[in-house]
Amino acid sequence: MAVYTQVSAEALGTFLARYDQGVLVSAKGIAEGVQNSNYLVETTADRFILTLYEEWTSTDDLPFFLAMLDHLAAAGNPVPRALPDRDGLAIQQLAGRSACLIEFLTGVSVSHPTPAQARAAGAAMGQLHAGLADFAPTRANPLGADTWRPLLERCGAGIDTIAPGLFARIEAALARVLAQWPRDLPVAAIHTDLFPDNVLMLGDRVTGVIDFYFACTDIRAYDLAVMHSAWAFDATGERYDPAIGAALIAGYESRFALSEAERAALPILAQGACLRFLLTRAWDWVNTPADALVTRKDPLAYWRRLEAYLKDDLFA
Repeated sequence: MAVYTQVSAEALGTFLARYDQGVLVSAKGIAEGVQNSNYLVETTADRFILTLYEEWTSTDDLPFFLAMLDHLAAAGNPVPRALPDRDGLAIQQLAGRSACLIEFLTGVSVSHPTPAQARAAGAAMGQLHAGLADFAPTRANPLGADTWRPLLERCGAGIDTIAPGLFARIEAALARVLAQWPRDLPVAAIHTDLFPDNVLMLGDRVTGVIDFYFACTDIRAYDLAVMHSAWAFDATGERYDPAIGAALIAGYESRFALSEAERAALPILAQGACLRFLLTRAWDWVNTPADALVTRKDPLAYWRRLEAYLKDDLFA
């Protein structure tokens, strides 16, 4: 989440008048994340999240995202649905952007998860995958393995401003990973971005899974590998917690079983996950406008994770 597009109180009040959701009381921009503009909106009726979709999110993809959320909610998953206005429309226009008013879910994102919280989060992903087993719509992954080399080339020498020689090191790692990338594992609709800040919790209980705007159709086990890389390391990527890693896998398999082939592929899938986030963070680091209300994330935290996965089998 982030704020690139500013919305005036007057414009937001007019927007809310399309709904039966009360009158505007307050709105506050949310700085976390890098993709869309988000506001926490409070009305006389309730709290909501207002999302304005920036250039990373094609409006053509919004029906896929919203259908996925509706499908998961109908299966009992704690996900936020986009609310329709009085005319039944969920996708609106505001400040020159497509926009949705989204349910607010209670809970907080944990910065330092315990094994019990990691197990619950892994189970939530397993439940998501079970709920999506009969979800028919598809969307190609715009940040899938085939896009990583072109993204590295677009970043170019700018990557070396992050760390000297980083471009060459990434290029070598990318060649190794792509040569081993699995092409015969089950594919399905997946989240692809289930970081701790996209899971809401009360104690050890998951109360919400949010931010589905990278969701797509790709290798299902890749989703778990992304989550492992995000949860099982500290924020700097310097310290791996094996108890967290094991709890995530155990929680996931309590709701959705891994095949032998999927389990065997987790190390290379995790290396790919590290490259994906290293590259997109590097791109954002070099290209984020200086005046954007957004927290840039350290690309090197994912280089350190990648080195850890290359050194040891962290799924053994």
